[in-house]
Amino acid sequence: MRSITIAVAAAFAIVVSGTVGASEDLAKSSGCMACHAMDAKKMGPSFKDVSAKYKGKADTASVLAAKLNEAKGHPKVKAGAGDVGTLVKWMLSL
Repeated sequence: MRSITIAVAAAFAIVVSGTVGASEDLAKSSGCMACHAMDAKKMGPSFKDVSAKYKGKADTASVLAAKLNEAKGHPKVKAGAGDVGTLVKWMLSL
């Protein structure tokens, strides 16, 4: 039983790490890195600062996704609505 638990945990870690890398690549290809960095302020706040500000608040993911999709006060993101949701989930996981 213990070896099954370890195997499942290892598989989950591999999937999550791949998702994190893919989401960072999506942030780069969507133009996010022009104004934001992982943990340092550029033109905009760092992804980690945004995550800390919004993490745990009600409807955070949908509110942030709506802001990015509407492009009010933020440049239009070069990503589809589904990708914007992926970016928001990734950012909030930081």
